[in-house]
Amino acid sequence: MTNHGKVYMKKPPKKNGPVARRKPKSPTVVEQSGSHSLQAKYVLRLYINGTALKSTLAEKNIKQVCEQRLDGRYTLEIIDICKHVNLARDEQIVAVPTLIKRLPRPLRRLIGDLSDQNKVLFGLDLKIRE
Repeated sequence: MTNHGKVYMKKPPKKNGPVARRKPKSPTVVEQSGSHSLQAKYVLRLYINGTALKSTLAEKNIKQVCEQRLDGRYTLEIIDICKHVNLARDEQIVAVPTLIKRLPRPLRRLIGDLSDQNKVLFGLDLKIRE
């Protein structure tokens, strides 16, 4: 049997999925480049290892930054990976101390004792890189 030179092509998939039904985002916070710190509430999680020196230092440093720069517009959750192993595994924590900035977006991870304040401020979108 011969095919007589006919070529059959598949039809492209229909675009009637969730992409077609998206609602426009409601503007809850007006965002401008580098101005997150003026309006947004920050949601932070610091993963530590008990009373280890670097963990204690990271906790002190992030609390200082939050008090000085965020003025009550933050939630800081301190999680000891020794007591909450499942949380650390779910967040894929591979090193401690690790700070995760959940909100405002984008999600960011900062690893270390957070002693370099310029890097911490940049990582939290509180400072524009110079």
